[in-house]
Amino acid sequence: MLGFLRGFWLEGCHRREKGPVPRFTSTAKFGARIPDDEWDHSDYSAWDCRHGRVLLGDAYSCELLVWDPMTGCRRGVDWPNLVDDSRGVAVLCAMRGCDHRTCHAAPFQVVFVGVEMGEDEDVDDCAAFACVSLPETGDWSKPCPPSDQWGEPCPLLHLPAEAFIEPIPPVLIEEALHFMIQSLKDDSEEILKYDFSSNSLSLIGAPIQDHEIVSSSILMAMEDGSLGYAYVNGSTLYLWSRLMDSNGVASWSQRTIINLMNLLPIQNPVERITVVGSVEGGDVVFVTTVLGIYEINVDSQRWKKLGKRENLDAVIPYMSFYNRQERVMPGDVVH
Repeated sequence: MLGFLRGFWLEGCHRREKGPVPRFTSTAKFGARIPDDEWDHSDYSAWDCRHGRVLLGDAYSCELLVWDPMTGCRRGVDWPNLVDDSRGVAVLCAMRGCDHRTCHAAPFQVVFVGVEMGEDEDVDDCAAFACVSLPETGDWSKPCPPSDQWGEPCPLLHLPAEAFIEPIPPVLIEEALHFMIQSLKDDSEEILKYDFSSNSLSLIGAPIQDHEIVSSSILMAMEDGSLGYAYVNGSTLYLWSRLMDSNGVASWSQRTIINLMNLLPIQNPVERITVVGSVEGGDVVFVTTVLGIYEINVDSQRWKKLGKRENLDAVIPYMSFYNRQERVMPGDVVH
């Protein structure tokens, strides 16, 4: 992890950061290359990050931009010509067999999953679709084609009434992306899965149905390859994982319970604690308190303070190749 970006959202939609340049905080001896031009006069915020690339978006101007913090290169991607009321977007390397350590020159793809509400308010009609951009060349000097960037959408999947995609980064597990969705009608949560191999969407039930006890929740791509679900209730962090049994049936099981009052420097027992992100393929979560942003390894329960408390909704880690000797900065404290 070389650094992280901040994600902001409001009322089910991504909202603008202050200023057009995405805010990047380094956690190692790494300086992101951020061009100092006008960034096309758009107010981009970070929506996703994977395989050394950051996906920036501006929902107001319907613009997408892929940025490589290692080289500073950027490439615009056309917004798909589809109607959506909420969306989840992901970026990933399109090179088969790539170990993603130094794949900055490899082609990439963007996955766009949208939810459209029905026009009739008296009818509970809500459907999701997904489409994938054609692989973009790693040669950033070549312009993007102006059209035909997206493949055909997958078949529609009907969703619970008044459902929307929570605008937090999805998690990638093998050949599938997982997005959190919520229903405005009853505040229930489910997981929307997009499978690349079958080009199809499906729903997975969340492990917790009593959503009154969940103050914040995220999805995780666990180190063992399973789908994880972490949530905070009061000052306690709960972690579930979805595993396959010997009969090929997947089910949720509770994995870890951590009393954060005994772990972090929390003085007020009623202090609000929010889980705001995770590291894909690593059992690490990010939480915020009034004192700051913390990184916690849920297995070892070691933690590290990343920065001061901010009004953010997601911590999006930037992962790429680095020299391990330069990982810890002078003054860093790991507990």
